[in-house]
Amino acid sequence: MLTIERALVDKIVAHARADHPDEACGVVAGSIGSDTPSRFIAMVNAERSPTFYRFDSMEQLRVWRAMDDADEEPVVIYHSHTATEAYPSRTDISYASEPNAHYALVSTRDPEKIEFRSYRIVDGRVTEEEVRIVEAGG
Repeated sequence: MLTIERALVDKIVAHARADHPDEACGVVAGSIGSDTPSRFIAMVNAERSPTFYRFDSMEQLRVWRAMDDADEEPVVIYHSHTATEAYPSRTDISYASEPNAHYALVSTRDPEKIEFRSYRIVDGRVTEEEVRIVEAGG
């Protein structure tokens, strides 16, 4: 189960809506081994595409080094789908390389509805998990 503060979900959704019609992407870092997402990091979709995302390799290197320096890891890796449901595509599954991360997806296909879902993706196997949104400090 992914337990995440409402403020972080709001930031992820806002980033997804701001980048629409292109897919948005980023991470939420947390202390190593804690499974508690705490630091929101919006990243650039190097593809600038409505159907595909890819982290810019230099930005990803900087972000991952900064997490290492702060004894953090990517607890949540997120991106958006602009015209389809919030479910990992075959490409998303093939690029999932952090077995301990929660892979959160937001669909921006309906501007009136928030569709936020989370998955574990390990060795190409996708498992949807419950998302528990808590208030700050909850």
